[in-house]
Amino acid sequence: MNDTDDGQRTRSEQLEITRIVLRPTGNPLPLGFMALAVATVGFSCLQLGILSTAEESTVALAVLVLTVPLQLLAAIIGFGARDPIAGTGMAVVSGVWAMLAVSTLTSPPGSSSPALGVLLITAALAMVVPATAAGGKVVAAAVMIGSGVRFAVTGVAEFTGSGAWETTAGVLGLVLAAMALYAALGFVLEEVDHPVRLPVLRRGAGLKPLRDDLEEQLEGVARSAGVRHQL
Repeated sequence: MNDTDDGQRTRSEQLEITRIVLRPTGNPLPLGFMALAVATVGFSCLQLGILSTAEESTVALAVLVLTVPLQLLAAIIGFGARDPIAGTGMAVVSGVWAMLAVSTLTSPPGSSSPALGVLLITAALAMVVPATAAGGKVVAAAVMIGSGVRFAVTGVAEFTGSGAWETTAGVLGLVLAAMALYAALGFVLEEVDHPVRLPVLRRGAGLKPLRDDLEEQLEGVARSAGVRHQL
């Protein structure tokens, strides 16, 4: 037997003893979406004049200590579960809210920033990526797209200093909060197998976790990121 045969047999033996361990996790989307609702309502109230500019620092601090870390936690869990919406989507949204909060804290009350506007519009375009890779979770993708639209309109308001655009952003922010809370409740009820369900519009691959047994769900797991030799 030559060295090539020995090498092939060694690799075959290594594959036979290889084990892929899956760690059960809860669905992080409800956490991320509820944290999103808090942030967007706070900034919407500022944009619509419901809260005065004197409250800007309070809203910004609340977003920094609540929304940003909770969405970052949801992103970490999402990456572990190989979910692009929970992983990539929540990470980007968390970063955008951190950017908005810090900018608000370091800028004069009621001011606008063209630089911040450009960054927000760019972030809005980036939100298309996780929404496109939603894997059949239509409501979750809609929340990501809604976040992108909200960031884009806020970016235009910052870039132009227009009160009309700021008002539009505030209204869109409240609509986004309603979408996020609906999605959060829908996924929570689904997670606990509650007899009352809200439609979260799963399609195609989004139905697989609820429809297929474990063996079918694990098909192709060896080629997943974190399992294959290179990412």
